[in-house]
Amino acid sequence: MADRLLYVVRHGEADPLGALTAAGREQAELTGRRLAGMPFDGVWHSPVTRAVQTTELITAHLPGVPVEQCDLAGDYVPHRPAPEELPAAYAHFLDGYSEQEIAEGAALAAAAEARFARPAERDTRELLVTHNFLVAWLVRHALDAPPARWIGVNQANCGLTVLLYRDGRPPALVTFNDLAHLPEHLRWTGFPPAHRV
Repeated sequence: MADRLLYVVRHGEADPLGALTAAGREQAELTGRRLAGMPFDGVWHSPVTRAVQTTELITAHLPGVPVEQCDLAGDYVPHRPAPEELPAAYAHFLDGYSEQEIAEGAALAAAAEARFARPAERDTRELLVTHNFLVAWLVRHALDAPPARWIGVNQANCGLTVLLYRDGRPPALVTFNDLAHLPEHLRWTGFPPAHRV
């Protein structure tokens, strides 16, 4: 087995209809510039519009790198904790999701782990353009935290997280929510204004 470096990016800021805003397009463009020249073996992205648009802007800076839409990178709930595992503030966080959506999300999350969260057959560097919930799930997995702890792990729009998977070693969180490529006015979107750093 060999190393897998997984770069994970949350889509850019989106409007209420799910398309990128002007700020989201600028975030994605700057993320593409940040990643330009990286020797990616492939780019995987969610089928949701905001992630598709983000991927198009990023991959304009990655000529020749294969790009593939992937349901595993979609926007879904990866795990529903038992009520007693949730702090009171999150007691109703997942109330809007049906039993079917919860079951489908859990299956997708397990498949995403099996596909991305492991060492590779050869040294591999991949980019995954996805959504906050999957970023949180992968970070929780890498840290071997209890499944309920994905709730409360938050990624800014076009924040960059890098995970390293090596044979015989635990996963490594190389960087989380890196926003160095974004100017101050484009950082921390996706967070309530009071929580922006």
